[in-house]
Amino acid sequence: KPLCIGLNCALGAQEMRPFIENMARHTEAYVLCYPNAGLPNPMGDYDETPATTASHLQDFASAGLVNIVGGCCGTTPAHIKAIAEAVRPYRPRVRPQNLNTGNCLLSGLEPMCIGPDSLFVNIGERCNVAGSRRFARLITTGKYEEALAVAKLQVENGAQILDINMDEGMLDGVEAMTKFVNLISSEPEVSRVPLCIDSSKFAVVEAGLKCTQGKCVVNSISLKEGEEDFLQKAAIVKRYGAAVVIMAFDEVGQATTAENKVEICTRSYRLLVDKLDFNPNDIIFDTNILTIATGIEEHNKYGISFIEAVREIKASLPHCRTSGGLSNFSFSFRGMEAVREAMHSVFLYHAIKAGLDMAIVNAGNLPLYDDIPKELLEMCENLLWDRDPDGTEKLLVYAQTMKAGNKKAGPTDEWRQEDVEERLSYSLVKGIDKYVVEDTMEAHHCTEKYPRPLNVIEGPLMKGMSVVGDLFGAGKMFLPQVIKSARVMKKAVGYLIPFMEEEKQNRINQLREENPDVESEESMYAGTVVMATVKGDVHDIGKNIVAVVLGCNNYRVVDLGVMTPCDKILNTAIEMKADIIGLSGLITPSLDEMIHVAKEMERRNMKVPLLIGGATTSRTHTAVKIAPRYKSPCIHVLDASKSVVVVSSLLDDVSKEELMEDVSEEYEDIRQDYYESLQERKYVSLEVARAKSAQLNWSSFEAVVPTFCGTRVFHDYDLSTLRKFIDWKPFFDVWQLRGKYPNRGFPKIFNDKDVGAEAKKVYDEACTMLDMIIDQKLLNARGLVSFYPAQSKGDDIIIYQDLDALAAGTPLTTLYGLRQQLEKEPGSVDPYYCLSDFIAPASSGKVDYIGMFAVSAGFGVTELCDTYVLVVVVAIG
Repeated sequence: KPLCIGLNCALGAQEMRPFIENMARHTEAYVLCYPNAGLPNPMGDYDETPATTASHLQDFASAGLVNIVGGCCGTTPAHIKAIAEAVRPYRPRVRPQNLNTGNCLLSGLEPMCIGPDSLFVNIGERCNVAGSRRFARLITTGKYEEALAVAKLQVENGAQILDINMDEGMLDGVEAMTKFVNLISSEPEVSRVPLCIDSSKFAVVEAGLKCTQGKCVVNSISLKEGEEDFLQKAAIVKRYGAAVVIMAFDEVGQATTAENKVEICTRSYRLLVDKLDFNPNDIIFDTNILTIATGIEEHNKYGISFIEAVREIKASLPHCRTSGGLSNFSFSFRGMEAVREAMHSVFLYHAIKAGLDMAIVNAGNLPLYDDIPKELLEMCENLLWDRDPDGTEKLLVYAQTMKAGNKKAGPTDEWRQEDVEERLSYSLVKGIDKYVVEDTMEAHHCTEKYPRPLNVIEGPLMKGMSVVGDLFGAGKMFLPQVIKSARVMKKAVGYLIPFMEEEKQNRINQLREENPDVESEESMYAGTVVMATVKGDVHDIGKNIVAVVLGCNNYRVVDLGVMTPCDKILNTAIEMKADIIGLSGLITPSLDEMIHVAKEMERRNMKVPLLIGGATTSRTHTAVKIAPRYKSPCIHVLDASKSVVVVSSLLDDVSKEELMEDVSEEYEDIRQDYYESLQERKYVSLEVARAKSAQLNWSSFEAVVPTFCGTRVFHDYDLSTLRKFIDWKPFFDVWQLRGKYPNRGFPKIFNDKDVGAEAKKVYDEACTMLDMIIDQKLLNARGLVSFYPAQSKGDDIIIYQDLDALAAGTPLTTLYGLRQQLEKEPGSVDPYYCLSDFIAPASSGKVDYIGMFAVSAGFGVTELCDTYVLVVVVAIG
């Protein structure tokens, strides 16, 4: 828990911004910034003037990013003076509190956040000399470089944490762990994920801790040798900054019942938290996945005990995580891989629902729960829940009926008899690439059904990936399985790309023939789209498909790849004069990075439409978390097939206005529904809210002087004039008439096939009534507007009759403001606003003004005796 963290030297302030911004978002410590006076010139000197350096740091201060500022190379006393004057009007950054409450933070080269809403985490199991014969052979024969390829393959296949175990009788565990972990550090593709240092020998664990970069997991310690040994080892783990797996094991032995597991874990938790002040988020309990169906009756409830223990631990021990080694569960069926994998899938399906956060598992080989043959699924369920005393025998008989000599039942090819669309969908969902090129070729040759190669992507291929997305979102597919599906998709698209490129080139050649005066190829495109997978995310299949689809529709796509920093995305968009920016991401942390990109676009005053897509994104998240950060269009795009429609609409002035009107209304409804659905709203104290109020720079502020001070009243305002400004949307909302895009707003709602006729009917009736009201003067419209000198004091706005009264300090009245207190998102630096924040404070010495108005067109409405007329009039007004 450092007091202060920051950057100095090496860079100028402008180049430091993304790094300082990142620190400010992710630390509770004070943030300091001592930049150089820009970057050095070829002679090694610094040319940035004091005013320029000061303006950059003023920008940091106004954004609430820094607590301490200064200068390094190239700065002079004049620079420091200019910096001090520039930042003086601003309050230092308010440090976020409880920034990562509820989040387990790990890292390799890249950060990993496991929060309450995170999906199941796969711990790669193959770098274990006790669990992989190939890995053990490579390590024991000293072929560490080849063993590293095993680790790399696991990460490529979706392992989010990598388990490393060197416990083998003929190995020097300390030496082997040190050598292999150091080797991992040299391979960025592997070292980007956190490691799990796994050993029953603590000397081996500590060897791994000494050379692991980032924040790893220790697997494991327990109470087996007593509390003193347990706390001593835990203190060492804490000193190295690692998270730790606690086994449900004490001085008596291994816990087997749910009650005993919970008892040991609770005792361990209290020792760690109360005696060592161990971060509860860094505590991971392994409550022992033990083997069932061994023939010993008491073993039959081991699966139930584990699941019950996980559920109770998650409910009673705040912020901890749960884990386990899955292979133990089915060990009694070793050699019968199809049965074992079905058992693992069933077990995980129920354990994850109970709260299991992670497991050491080869998830890419698991069948989908819904795809397990009905008979086998029933047997596995009966074994897990101990429903059938003959369950073990029945499963053994079933396993023996599988193909003789096969350790694993191969998939049947019955699905090959289906039509090509179903075959492609099946290949994608199952992750089978054997026939995908052949089937894609067949679909491509069906020119009547799919006249363009793009139609194959938008049709059967996207249909299959939609199923994959639904299963992943429902927790029925794991990340490694999704990656297998993505590779199949990539293979299918790879076959089609040459045909699409040929089609694209033919179109360009045709355009050149039709427009020989066109100066550049870029001008032939319908628009330019910059796309990227955001920083922290390496998954790109969805983005790549969108790029292909847009490219085939005559858009120039600038694909920045994966792990793309915000600055690179926005700078490229500016440089390429992009018409659209598209952000993609598969994992949950990508959502936070997308919010950051939207905020940065707003800070830069950009107007480019922003599109959001990816497996973990949603309309709700975009509407609630991202769109409010960016005033220009920000739209969630469900899949690649929708991208062309959205992009083409945004690049047409007429349809853009219609689309954004529809999206704005829809997102506002989503936000309202979301906030109304929150069961518990948390509020900060008024003192905290005031400490985090908006800080504006009033030093150069000069108020616009109104044309008059005082009040002006408008009597009997002309209703015919007001009629032109009626917003008809609330009127149709009263009658619960809502059209669908592109026929949502007025007057397009009249074209809607469902509500258009009724909307036109009530509108005509309302217009008839308005004619009658205006002709017979049944209603009277009145209004008043006031302008007065004003200054703020805290949450209050002090109003004065005129400038003389302000100078004399004689207020006319005081408006008492309410400050926002609804708790912001963790890590948010957004202020808690009050209306008074936008009036110059008295302490600034500046004169400001406040304008107020009150209007009503309803004088006389209570005299209207006809109920229907009354309802219509109120709805209009």
